Amino acid sequence: MMDVSVGNTQLKWCKVAHTTGPTPKPRHGHRAVSIKDLMIVFGGGNEGIVDELHVLNTSTNQWFMPDVKGDIPPGCAAYGFACDGTRLLVFGGMIEYGRYSNDLYELQSANWEWRHIRPKAPKNDVAPCPRLGHSFTMIGSQVFLFGGLANDSEDPKDNIPRYLNDLFILDTRPGQPVMQWERPQCTGTPPTPRESHTAVAYIPKDSTTITDSNNGCTNGNSIPGAKLIIYGGMAGCRLDDIHILDLGTMTWSSPNITGPPPLPRSLHSASMIGNRMYIFGGWVPYHEAIESKDWCPSAIENDPNQPPTTIVHEKEWRCTNTMGVLDLETMTWVYTTQETDNDTAPKARAGHCAVPISTRLYIWSGRDGYKKAANKNQVCYNDLWYLETEPPSPPSKPALIRANVKTLEVYWNQLQNADFYMLQVMLYELQPTTVAPSNSSGDEASQQAEKRPKLEIRPEKDVWYYAGIFTNNHGVVSNLWIPKPGSELIDEKMIDTKNPPKFQENNYEKTELEHGTLYKLRICGVNACGLGPWSEEAHFKTCVPGFPGAPSAIKITKNPDGGISLSWQEPPDAEILDYSVYLAVKRPTATSNAIGFVKCYTGRKNACTIPESQLSQAHNQIDPVNQKPSILFRLAARNSLGTGAATQIKWLQDIKRFSDETKTSSSNHQEPACCSL
Repeated sequence: MMDVSVGNTQLKWCKVAHTTGPTPKPRHGHRAVSIKDLMIVFGGGNEGIVDELHVLNTSTNQWFMPDVKGDIPPGCAAYGFACDGTRLLVFGGMIEYGRYSNDLYELQSANWEWRHIRPKAPKNDVAPCPRLGHSFTMIGSQVFLFGGLANDSEDPKDNIPRYLNDLFILDTRPGQPVMQWERPQCTGTPPTPRESHTAVAYIPKDSTTITDSNNGCTNGNSIPGAKLIIYGGMAGCRLDDIHILDLGTMTWSSPNITGPPPLPRSLHSASMIGNRMYIFGGWVPYHEAIESKDWCPSAIENDPNQPPTTIVHEKEWRCTNTMGVLDLETMTWVYTTQETDNDTAPKARAGHCAVPISTRLYIWSGRDGYKKAANKNQVCYNDLWYLETEPPSPPSKPALIRANVKTLEVYWNQLQNADFYMLQVMLYELQPTTVAPSNSSGDEASQQAEKRPKLEIRPEKDVWYYAGIFTNNHGVVSNLWIPKPGSELIDEKMIDTKNPPKFQENNYEKTELEHGTLYKLRICGVNACGLGPWSEEAHFKTCVPGFPGAPSAIKITKNPDGGISLSWQEPPDAEILDYSVYLAVKRPTATSNAIGFVKCYTGRKNACTIPESQLSQAHNQIDPVNQKPSILFRLAARNSLGTGAATQIKWLQDIKRFSDETKTSSSNHQEPACCSL
């Protein structure tokens, strides 16, 4: 693990030591895109160019090879790879030495089916020529093709290279009869011809609405304020220039950049995380160079009035593992790393793939410079790394799965960039109460419970205590760790993936949860960058001995008539008299944020049916984790002592069921959930 600093954040490289599944062979010239937590790798090669598709689930570190079908494209390298939701696009690349492609293929990840697409040429122009080393960048529903390297020889074995700086746009919105390339009319000074450069999409936070202009470019589906950023590349020498295309005006510009820049490079990777562009690896020039009057692409090519200038021409090149981080809001290189040859960072490489997933930057494979193996193939790496760029975001508010006499089983949403979670508990104090046997109904018992004195925080107990470390997004809380007098407390600034806290018996007193007691709980995620923010606090109470526990293992099944069937597991050793099921409904006379619960079942059986007529009265709220409408239920059991703790569940709905009005009103209310199944 290697530490580097960007602002107040420590960036850290982490090597994925173990993966499962069919690991792809090491290669270079491949590309990768992401769909949620999946890294999808296609093409490239070393012992010949391959047409394999490999997918890495970064949540489980498992590789798999989808069973693809349809118009499977030939193997290609140095091609363009873009992702539009769950649809992937592949354009161009090298099919074999000297033979390049200008074919376009679409892959639907829903069924892993390939389709050969044949877009029309632009109006009054020709389609993009075959090429490699171009950029292919998705912005909204438009993909931007720029530059690359063409072969002007009719004989693939007789390579006549030609660097390109042409720009094409392809509108990929579904429903079009035929896709068509567009050759936009741009103003300003464009980038010089180049290949093996990178391009990223950038949308400033303070962007304004784009209006269509009469410049030959259709911006009807453009994202407000979007920009295309071109960096580096190769055209006789390595480049380090930056060019910006404003998609609102279709104007090229070269910004003033501050801060120490990284070395010029090609065959590198560029990835956007937040407002920062992360440049890694590639070919860079050796420090030795000669002055030359030979032509090398620069701004002078587009300004013939400027006299030629003496340039630095490279004698030879090498791979690098240096990194540069450019803040696109301030146009400042906020960090550049030095070369390292230890095991705390990926080795120097070029032609690798890089893809951001959440706030992590994943790097896989690539070639090791000029090194050749015994079989005369390039030496390629087979390692997988990710760069941790920031601590985890706060998890969702902890929710209760089940409460028992001395345990609380809780869960929270899974964070993509958390290695483990830390849970803290704060103790509440109950005022003494005498519980007498009761034969009252569930409603009467609930009313009596509401009349009991409210709980207050004990000032001396107003302290958060660690309750455990969890690798999954759920756990059973059975105890808390109280520091012994004079013991050294845990320094939260020192906690990260490699340094989880240790609750030693000689420094901490392990204390069990008390029955019939209310606790506060909060959770935070931890990764190599340290602790993330704590979640919103939740309040849960352990059960009182003798009272029935909360129903668990709740299942909901849709019925053909539109109703549902509920079933649940009986609490152990409770001699249940009956169960009650409540449905959350909107209070007709209350404020827009108020809901109430109406009883929809009372009976001895641990199952019931709720008709569609009752479900239609339910209050629908938007679940903050899944962003789907949900219906709330509460289930409680009653014995001779009274009604025990209730289990609250969320039944997630298909968002299409509800109108925009329903979704709007629901999203304004977020009732704390005790359980979501």
